[in-house]
Amino acid sequence: MTGLWVLVAVLVAASAVGLLLRARNGRVREARPAARELPGPVTAVLDPASAVTLVQISTTFCAPCRHAKAVLEPLAERTDGLHHVELDVTNQPEVAQSLSVLRTPTTIALTTDGRELLRVSGVPKGPELLDALRPHLTTRTR
Repeated sequence: MTGLWVLVAVLVAASAVGLLLRARNGRVREARPAARELPGPVTAVLDPASAVTLVQISTTFCAPCRHAKAVLEPLAERTDGLHHVELDVTNQPEVAQSLSVLRTPTTIALTTDGRELLRVSGVPKGPELLDALRPHLTTRTR
């Protein structure tokens, strides 16, 4: 009978952890102040013509990364001042490490001067992301 209670406790704990992780997936988090310099591959993809560049950190075999791209690409296409770029770090783990990226996909919103505005771990929710970026964008969404 004790084994049954242990099994039930493990299942409840695993379910709670799973629900917590699911709730956090795709949530927009404000940037923490950082005094670090951006890695070269990230600086190279910043778009000086856009107010905000969404840098999607991805890896080759990441299935959610394809879903994130499917959300971010159309969002950037229909929003003036917003640019999306996908950066594959499969062979550049030092880039992910220097950005404190622990999982892919992670999307980091950067200004033209490289200041981090926010980040999203997991597949972003388009409307929530756009709402968070709106104060940094000067024009409207089409």
